[in-house]
Amino acid sequence: MKVVIVGGVAGGATAAARIRRLDEQAEIVVFERSGYISYANCGLPYYIGGVITDRAELTLQTPDSFYARFRVVMKVRHEVLSIHPERKTVLVKNLETGEQFEERYDKLLLSPGAKPTQPRLPGVGLDRVFTLRTVEDTLALRDYIDRHQPKSAVLAGGGFISLEVAENLRGLGLDVTIVQRPKQLMNPFDRDMASFIHSEMRRNGVRLALGHTVEGFEETETGVSVLLKDAEPLNADLVVLAIGVTPDTHLAKDAGLALGVRGSILVNDRMETSAPDIYAVGDAVQVKHFVSGQDTLLSLAGPANKQGRIAADNICGGDSRYKGSQGSSILQVFELTAASTGLNETRAKAAGLSTDKVILSPMSHAGYYPGGRLMTMKVVFEKDTYRLLGAQIIGYEGVDKRIDVLATAIRAGMSALELQDLDLAYAPPYSSAKDPVNMAGYIIDNIASGVVKQWHLEDVDTLPRDGSATLLDTRTEEEYAQGHVEGFVNIPVDELRERMSELEPGKPVYVMCQSGLRSYIASRILAANGYDCYNFAGGYCLYEAVVKDRCLAERATACGKNSD
Repeated sequence: MKVVIVGGVAGGATAAARIRRLDEQAEIVVFERSGYISYANCGLPYYIGGVITDRAELTLQTPDSFYARFRVVMKVRHEVLSIHPERKTVLVKNLETGEQFEERYDKLLLSPGAKPTQPRLPGVGLDRVFTLRTVEDTLALRDYIDRHQPKSAVLAGGGFISLEVAENLRGLGLDVTIVQRPKQLMNPFDRDMASFIHSEMRRNGVRLALGHTVEGFEETETGVSVLLKDAEPLNADLVVLAIGVTPDTHLAKDAGLALGVRGSILVNDRMETSAPDIYAVGDAVQVKHFVSGQDTLLSLAGPANKQGRIAADNICGGDSRYKGSQGSSILQVFELTAASTGLNETRAKAAGLSTDKVILSPMSHAGYYPGGRLMTMKVVFEKDTYRLLGAQIIGYEGVDKRIDVLATAIRAGMSALELQDLDLAYAPPYSSAKDPVNMAGYIIDNIASGVVKQWHLEDVDTLPRDGSATLLDTRTEEEYAQGHVEGFVNIPVDELRERMSELEPGKPVYVMCQSGLRSYIASRILAANGYDCYNFAGGYCLYEAVVKDRCLAERATACGKNSD
């Protein structure tokens, strides 16, 4: 059996190694357009910033090492120009010599990945406008920085690559501005949770121009002018386009293979395309979202590697199935860690799901053990069924393990109520006896049983302020004095029983504290005394982060500025 693989990075390299482990006699040839195979896309920004100092560390394998270990022929700087399913060949061009030749296959695997989205804007091809997808892209940007010592950069786009590049450029001392058409960074997160990311970026000197559309680029005597719609241009020494990625599927399209959303390659759960003996994996293929069941694109290394293994199994006569992607991801944002899995609230509602949520701010480990820090967790679930839909966590230490627990719970089909039953490891340096994941389950169980009723951030502006309800802040006087929501009166929770006469019976009470815990205790005290109570999900720390973020954005717009 002869297997030809187009693309030698995540999915393609994984498939090649798996095929060899399953079939020692198979002839395996991989064509890779770039000069590198099996490289770590996610590590590229860290080479630019000098965190990774040796460029050799970016490549997990070389053609020689891959051949020595697996007897797989890796032909770099070879581009597949066309596919001919009817005669089972591909047309290949050697990019170094210009030679073209046909290569026969019994099985063909397409792993072309995705290319940086480059809108048809004036100036996209300028020398100082960079993209970042391959090792060559990374070396070109790093070389430019080393040679020209730029002082400023504009990043177009607000996703993973943009934020990682921003952090690394700030580490080199550059002034950095991120321009993003949506009014938030990082679309896997809801706007309320993204506020914490915005705050951390600003705290580290990154300017945010949110809600602005890039219309082109012009070369100037000193750098590049970034043209914005309905706003003054931004000037910088260099620009990085990080608007997103587009499936690189021209080969599949030209060969007549069926396509899916945004021109992606349509595959079944065996990673088979519409053409016999042709498989496809990675960023170029359409997948089912594990939670919503909808067709989608998810450009992440984990799914690409899994799909490569599954395709390899099936090429070798097995019957492996891909059960869908849920988009689990994590990102370092300076000192913060931001992680998500499944559907956020915005996407769940867009998918037509009836949602509810809990937002809590637990400590990363036992409060009495030194060094614990707050994290903010948002767990989204389906009303009535309590099916887990997704989670977002932003904090410091311990974020990664909590998001992985929640990702596993979603994959296992657990309900949100079952989170309270998870038997999770505890020692004071690592967690609390009631782990944050358990705490989310306890809160959801309280909602399900009617022990607590919630109100949310989006309800702030519609709260009854005409005297028909009581708005109660149960933090300390000092906390209240440092900032509070307009219209809320302050009675610290520990004084509530003695001061209950200050609350008018018969009126509903909307309760708030710093994180949601003290207000929950206050709600139980009041409910036991006949009051109709609603606890604020997320606490004042969430309210403050979101309101401050909105004010900064509105102030920048009102002042006619492009960034804050």
